[in-house]
Amino acid sequence: MSEWSTGEIYESYVGRWSRLVAAEFVGWLDRPPGLRWLDVGCGTGALTSTILRTADPASVLGVDPSEGFVGYARRTVDDDRASFEVRSAAELPDGPYDAVVAGLVLNFVPERVEALRRMREIGSTVAVYVWDYADGMHLMRHFFDAMIEVRPQDREHDEGRRFAFCTAEGLEELFAEAGFTAAGTREIVVPTEFASFDDYWGPFLGGQGVAPAYLRSLPEPDQEVLREAVRARLPIEADGSIRLTARAWAAKAVS
Repeated sequence: MSEWSTGEIYESYVGRWSRLVAAEFVGWLDRPPGLRWLDVGCGTGALTSTILRTADPASVLGVDPSEGFVGYARRTVDDDRASFEVRSAAELPDGPYDAVVAGLVLNFVPERVEALRRMREIGSTVAVYVWDYADGMHLMRHFFDAMIEVRPQDREHDEGRRFAFCTAEGLEELFAEAGFTAAGTREIVVPTEFASFDDYWGPFLGGQGVAPAYLRSLPEPDQEVLREAVRARLPIEADGSIRLTARAWAAKAVS
């Protein structure tokens, strides 16, 4: 099974939290109704469905390289204004589009500056958001801080190190390199609440995303050591619940 093949697993890990960020993100863009939107790296349709629900678009095309994700989006987004295609960020369709957006995608695009340049060519408004892997995305930060504690030899797997550009300043620099004259940025913070440690830990067992894939690569005894190190770091309430927050950074520019 491909790491990014099953929409249900992705939803349980970060898709459900992306939907919360998407609502704030689309509201911040404040685009008028009746526009043509392109959702790059649409995944399971979190951002597409939010655009449909809150922005009154004429149409939304979601593209993603994962056939599994596109299939999930087609099954779950029931709106005639939406369509989905299997495409990577390196093969975006011709425009023009009034708004080109990408949620939680840019860090997984190898040639991200080139992708932004292409988005600028075909879109009047271009906007993205990414998790603050180094600091504010707590459900992942606790995992990687525990990993560094018990397996410091694996610190290069830390998404905060791998995706150091995922800050307001980093996004501004990428947009400038892609040819935008100015980019506005903002933080978006959403709650990520879990009923129990098992509720928190279960999505890490699905293998989708950097942290779950890393966990799956370890022998079972090492997985258990890491599991307990993560548990020791979490702010677990008396009733067993865990209340965290997740911060994303968003950037937008008008061509």
